[in-house]
Amino acid sequence: MAMKEEQFRNTITWFTFGYSLLVIWVHSYNGELFLGKTSQGQAVAGFERFFGDSIGQIAVPGFFLISAYLFYRNFTWGKLGAKWASRAKSILIPYIVWNVLYYGAYVIGSRLPGISRVMGKGKLSFSLGQLLDVIVHYRYLYVFWYLHQLILLVALAPLLYAVLKYFWSGLLFLGAVFGAVWAAADFPWLNEDALFYYGVGAFMALHGRRWEKAWNRGRWLLGIGLLGAGVMNLYLTRKYFLPGTTVAYRTLLPLGLWLLADEGRLSPARPWMDCNFFLYAVHFAFVRLVNKGAALLLPKRVFVPVAIYLVMPGLMVGISYGLAVLVRRYAPGAWKVLNGWR
Repeated sequence: MAMKEEQFRNTITWFTFGYSLLVIWVHSYNGELFLGKTSQGQAVAGFERFFGDSIGQIAVPGFFLISAYLFYRNFTWGKLGAKWASRAKSILIPYIVWNVLYYGAYVIGSRLPGISRVMGKGKLSFSLGQLLDVIVHYRYLYVFWYLHQLILLVALAPLLYAVLKYFWSGLLFLGAVFGAVWAAADFPWLNEDALFYYGVGAFMALHGRRWEKAWNRGRWLLGIGLLGAGVMNLYLTRKYFLPGTTVAYRTLLPLGLWLLADEGRLSPARPWMDCNFFLYAVHFAFVRLVNKGAALLLPKRVFVPVAIYLVMPGLMVGISYGLAVLVRRYAPGAWKVLNGWR
């Protein structure tokens, strides 16, 4: 029996929200900021990076998998124009707007004494040339490297679909990309690992709609198997730092978790879980502001950075949702753009 559409969409929201929390942890390292390069600072950094550099690293691959799956779900050549138009609204325009907003905020903040000290970038100038560079290279919104890659991958849809729509050519393509990953090849413009994650998601949408079947024992067993394989590759990565095992565990763990999730038991997503694009965009600035401000004002004790690190995801969800409510109430048109029309 197929999964109901509302259950499928609800599961997507749960996963994207969970990945957003992991992304926040990845960007919340603060041990050395509070304690410097001391033994205590290194111990705190090691604790934080255990989460951020292992489990946290499945978040963006998970986003790539979901984005590709949704793009190629029920895809045909006739839908290409509509798909491109939809992603221009949900990805390209918000990408440009958020980069401009961050640049403007940094330029203004660099002229305000208290905020400038926390930012630590000196006085920033404004010019149209720098604005273009900011947009193209996401200079002040570094987390948008993901959206930059996603825009390129969406633009390549005709080429990717031509290869991935056939089962065997799709497998050969994914194998070739994984081989490039293993060899640590350097593609121009595209990250080869991003291409692999996105390709796997697209391949699943085109050839594996059985993934949308209602939860059952078979799905649970396959999910356990993929999780086990992912954990094994995570162990190999932490021990040998191999690029191939790194990409393997970052692919296998999200796939395994999806299969294990029983959509029938997931409660309806709450309103504050449905603002993930906005949360992804605003968290970076607030994480840095909280960490740098706290490092200036609070005692340099080990428990302080650890406590801030642990509560940072919840804190960012609260801040972003509070802002979202205000923007949505007083500027609904702007809200649609800032949240990618989601």
